[in-house]
Amino acid sequence: MSERADHTRSLSCPGLTRASTAVAATKEDVDGRDKPGHDGGGGGRLRKVAIGFAIALFVVLATFAGWVISLGPLPLEQARQVSTTIVDRNGKLLRAFAMADGRWRLPVSAKRDVDPGYLKLLLAYEDKRFYSHAGVDPLATGRATLQLVTRGHIVSGGSTITMQLARLMEPRRERSVHAKLRQMVRAVELESKLSKDEILDLYLALAPFGGNLEGVRAASIAYFGKEPKRLSLAEAALLVALPQSPENRRLDRHPEAAHIARDRVLDRMVEEGVVSREDVVQAKTVTIPKLRKPMPILAPHSSDAAVAIIRGQPVIRTTLDLSLQKTLEALARDRALAQGSNISVAIIAVDNESGDVLARVGSADYFDERRAGQVDMTRAVRSPGSTLKPFIYGLAFEDGFVHPESLIDDRPIRFGSYAPENFDMTFQGTVPVRKALQLSLNVPAIALLDRVGSSRLSSRLKQAGTSLVLPKDEAPGLAMGLGGVGVSLQDLAQLYAGLARLGSTKPLREIVSAHDDREAMRLMDQAAAWQVGNVLIGTPPPENGAHNRIAFKTGTSYGYRDAWSVGFDGKLTIGVWVGRPDGAPVPGLVGRAVAAPILFDAFARTGKLPAALPKPPKGVLVAANAKLPLPLRRFRPMGELVRTGSEQAPRIQFPLHGSRIDVDRTDGQSSAMPVKVAGGVLPMTVLVNGATAGEIDSRRQRLVEPPGPGFARLTVIDATGAADTVVIRIQ
Repeated sequence: MSERADHTRSLSCPGLTRASTAVAATKEDVDGRDKPGHDGGGGGRLRKVAIGFAIALFVVLATFAGWVISLGPLPLEQARQVSTTIVDRNGKLLRAFAMADGRWRLPVSAKRDVDPGYLKLLLAYEDKRFYSHAGVDPLATGRATLQLVTRGHIVSGGSTITMQLARLMEPRRERSVHAKLRQMVRAVELESKLSKDEILDLYLALAPFGGNLEGVRAASIAYFGKEPKRLSLAEAALLVALPQSPENRRLDRHPEAAHIARDRVLDRMVEEGVVSREDVVQAKTVTIPKLRKPMPILAPHSSDAAVAIIRGQPVIRTTLDLSLQKTLEALARDRALAQGSNISVAIIAVDNESGDVLARVGSADYFDERRAGQVDMTRAVRSPGSTLKPFIYGLAFEDGFVHPESLIDDRPIRFGSYAPENFDMTFQGTVPVRKALQLSLNVPAIALLDRVGSSRLSSRLKQAGTSLVLPKDEAPGLAMGLGGVGVSLQDLAQLYAGLARLGSTKPLREIVSAHDDREAMRLMDQAAAWQVGNVLIGTPPPENGAHNRIAFKTGTSYGYRDAWSVGFDGKLTIGVWVGRPDGAPVPGLVGRAVAAPILFDAFARTGKLPAALPKPPKGVLVAANAKLPLPLRRFRPMGELVRTGSEQAPRIQFPLHGSRIDVDRTDGQSSAMPVKVAGGVLPMTVLVNGATAGEIDSRRQRLVEPPGPGFARLTVIDATGAADTVVIRIQ
């Protein structure tokens, strides 16, 4: 059909013509969207704008995401690094060590360590909506921006505490929009990883307070000399103000600027209705400290030992008691000064029941070079003088050949080439064993040691956890009873605490750990330990000392080099050493005159009356000399048998002295143990650990009930008073 005919038809149908035209136009628009240079009208332009905006937004978001990724992970581990702190048994600070770069940054918990009043001021001044925002406070940011635009300078900051923490974790010198944006991003990231309490704790540990002080604990201790647990309104306001400009408000350099800043915080708190105007008026009258106080250095020797043992732990908890430690350090310092130059004093206090060290004073002054202050004399090995004598007597009581009321000779005697003499070069004659120990007579002690055996004493003390140091290539000998062996003050304290524990020692503990696997160690049997304590509590005290309150013993080493005094009551054992750390002699340095008064003063300064010693255990023989069995009325040296006539003395044939007896304890019951005797005059009595166990029958034997596991003492006494004793081990 021709073009003209088509045109004529279209003219004759106007409705069809309009419809065809509309369809054609629509098709043209659709087809024309992809054609270069085609103008699709208003709708096309809007679509282009939308697509362009979407692309631009995508590019911005991608760039922002890439920038956020480029920031890397939060340096949380680095921010959590703090100064190593040594605390006492109650969590009180004994000593802190500066970080490697010299900063003081102490661990802190907002709930446990900080005054609630300070936290109230801090949040009201810095971040009212801290617990409700997600790291960034839009209201505070908007307010700060509006004030900057309208006034031309910063009126108030819009940074939240979380944003400030982010800045402290990644310090930047510049103050720009880019830096603020970085803080916001990091703040949101912090809020997603940490709780509000953790964020607040980190801020309180990192906030700058001028110089090398970081954190509210370090600032409070350095400026006020106390922990921030209890702060006055003036102190709290000052600590809120300082981090805003820590260097320009340093108390030791710019106290006036700090004063103005503190008062500004107080005025703001009145406006906010946080505190009353009357309280602020009073707070403003408080002067600003202008000098920093030193960080506490209590128990320096214990602290040094703790950080050497435990590494990488921010808080090391010890068994020490801050109050007692401070008291005994002052006592040691005062007494050393009174004794003269180069003299030092060491003190250790131990809880009897637990074996925990409650105080350790290693020297009179840690920083005094003349007194070798950094040498811990509680751990130094020195000659103990007569302080080991109670353990000689204890083993003699345990073996059953002597009793506190037995008589013993104090007269010139020779053991081979060794002839012991008393300290005052005199002799007392025949005296009760009790008095011989209380007066620290040398001859009776050596006579008993000769009977007990030097090797047995040495092995028993080592068994109880004591490290004895003998001269090279020398075996234990009688001289060790008078100080011829090396021992430390802490080992002596452990031994004497064993007497208070009725014969069992416990390794000393000074660092608190999750698991305490210490086991008690045997020193001597309960009856013997009680008898030793009962004797020592009657030792005449030093001048002005209370009688019958403290069981104690003194000692003086050869050449007046060391003066000792160790004592205990029902709860506490304290040991004292006085001397020159270099071992030089000091004329007149005697334990009773120098160390004993310090010991009694130490007990008095605990603020508690001495606790009573334990009651006598079952089986202890308490009697006057006249009531004792004949063999116990007078001590006789080894080899001198007790006879009353021409009769043959009894001799225990079984069990043999020193033997080990295995006892069958099936079904919780032990089988009887036979005791066989030769000689002697019937009737004969058997004693087990000093308690009567029956009589020997006509066949000269007896079945006795064995005691519990451990050493046991069997004694047989015949009708004439003659006796024989053996010591066996039940297992």
